[in-house]
Amino acid sequence: MSLADHERQELAEAVQIDPHGIEQIPDADRDSTPLQQFWIWAGANIAPINWVLGALGIVLGLSLIETILVVAIGNLAGCALFGLFCVMGHRTGVNQMVLSRSAFGRRGAYVPGVAQLLLTMGWVGVNTWVVLDLSLGVLDELGISGGTGLKYVIGFLLMATQAAIAIYGFYLIRTFEKYTVPVAALIMVVMSVLAWTKSDVTWNNSTVHGADKLTSISQLLTAIGIGWGISWFTYSSDYTRFVSRKYTDRQVFWGTSLGMFIPTVWLAGLGASIASSGSETDPSQLVVTVFGGMSIPVLLLIMHGPIATNILNLYSCSLAALSIGLRAARWKVTAAAAVVGSGVLVAFIQSDSFATSFDNWIVSIIVWISPWAGITLVEFFILRRGRVDVPALYEPPDRSIYGDINWPAIVALVLGLAAGWAWEYGLVGPLQGPIAKALGNTDFSWAAGMFVAGGLYWVLARHRVRGTTPESVAAP
Repeated sequence: MSLADHERQELAEAVQIDPHGIEQIPDADRDSTPLQQFWIWAGANIAPINWVLGALGIVLGLSLIETILVVAIGNLAGCALFGLFCVMGHRTGVNQMVLSRSAFGRRGAYVPGVAQLLLTMGWVGVNTWVVLDLSLGVLDELGISGGTGLKYVIGFLLMATQAAIAIYGFYLIRTFEKYTVPVAALIMVVMSVLAWTKSDVTWNNSTVHGADKLTSISQLLTAIGIGWGISWFTYSSDYTRFVSRKYTDRQVFWGTSLGMFIPTVWLAGLGASIASSGSETDPSQLVVTVFGGMSIPVLLLIMHGPIATNILNLYSCSLAALSIGLRAARWKVTAAAAVVGSGVLVAFIQSDSFATSFDNWIVSIIVWISPWAGITLVEFFILRRGRVDVPALYEPPDRSIYGDINWPAIVALVLGLAAGWAWEYGLVGPLQGPIAKALGNTDFSWAAGMFVAGGLYWVLARHRVRGTTPESVAAP
């Protein structure tokens, strides 16, 4: 098949509704590549939220150099772990919440499934909200003024576009990212050059010291360092299950982890650079004061960001819903998720502080994903060593070798949640745990949750796993 024929076939495939639900993807339909996966995850992160989060380091009192180091080092770990989760989908052809049945049991996996369902709907609202002030600021540069009413108009137009693409499913998502992300990246290159030449970047202006600096570092590490990669763990296999078996795990790992790492560190560094110059750290001012002369390209990039991210949220939301036994057409779930996301959007529009609102949101996410991730990693890579009886994942609870509810996993999750909360330090009292306050107001909730839950699960479940893993069944 010629390249032109392949492109025509891909476009024809993209405009048909993806028929796949949560069943294992047949080999004949697994035609995605590591490069396409790179574009999917790069598109999800070439978004305004990442440069706004980079500015959070400056808001917390860190210098530009400190902010960039925390973001880069944290994402080395977070994106590497993310790559491992993506490998799970490639090996099995199964989405992430169905894979959770291996550890949590056939219906025990409904617990993380419900959490993922709520998470994805919430992110739809958060990601859309972040761009609204930016959009109004750029439109003002173009002579179009508007207040809260215009925010709602833009927000709901974005919601409708996101929902339409997500309804079609993986193949349209893949094609959208493949053709739009390189253009968005090019605009970002130009914006980066302008930012670093037009702004009075200050590299070493740190306003916190001693214990306060450690607090800020740990908070930034949770928000946009290692915590950023962790926040995507529950989505990973939903997309790599489509990658052809002819590609190796290593190729999938690098395609996905670099797709996450490069734009996240790049954009966070850009946002921190602008904020360090003394510009406003409000989202609308981070961009408009520097890029007013590029208003139209910047506006296109701003609009692209939430769409490229939220089509993943809406698609993964539908898979999470199906994974917990909801019997409904996927498009209906997608539409419902968009409605709930709109409610979250309205709540955030009424918020007075970006930093406080987002910090509360991200720490509440990390505190449950981290223990779930620790259990999942131990289950798949350590206890089962990649051996997964895929058909058993779909068997009824009374016949599946994974059982109905795996209580060791539930207990480990609950205790991991408790450990994570005890060592989180958000910006409001209920999200400030006793260990975090006792140890200098540090936030290492991601590590506490992951290691406590993963360690407990290894102790409690290793004998059960050895007794239910057929030697003849292995991930390809």
